[in-house]
Amino acid sequence: MLGELSRKDIQEILARHVTGCLGCHARGLTYVVPISYVYDGASAIYFHSLDGLKIQMMRENPHVCFEVDTVEDPANWQSVIAWGTFEELTGEAAARGLELLLNRLLPFITGETTTPAPGPSACANIRKLKTEVLLCRLNLSEMTGRFEKRDHPQKKIG
Repeated sequence: MLGELSRKDIQEILARHVTGCLGCHARGLTYVVPISYVYDGASAIYFHSLDGLKIQMMRENPHVCFEVDTVEDPANWQSVIAWGTFEELTGEAAARGLELLLNRLLPFITGETTTPAPGPSACANIRKLKTEVLLCRLNLSEMTGRFEKRDHPQKKIG
């Protein structure tokens, strides 16, 4: 069965995942790249990046597309696509974006002896990096979602 995801389902999928694919277009070139992200639960995706091709392209053309999917097999999947605009964050907005990212992503970074703790000290450590990490937001204007679910025949008992 094919179908459309509800707004609630779309938001749950965006909130559940931490990686998705960002699509941007500039200079006649379309570029799609995976990113780690956090969804704010309403209308924005936050991510970090170094200054590279995707940032340069989004500065030229801030209109972007973002995609997340869950695939069990070719007949059981969910896919969310969102469109919006790119924004580089500075000051308090960047600090808030960094806090959201760290609180969401740090639990996935674990070792045998340590799990980094989110919070102000983690933000301070990121700020000490010699490379300049950019904090970015995708302001989402439209979201859509689709799914396919294979109907499983019921097993006969006896």
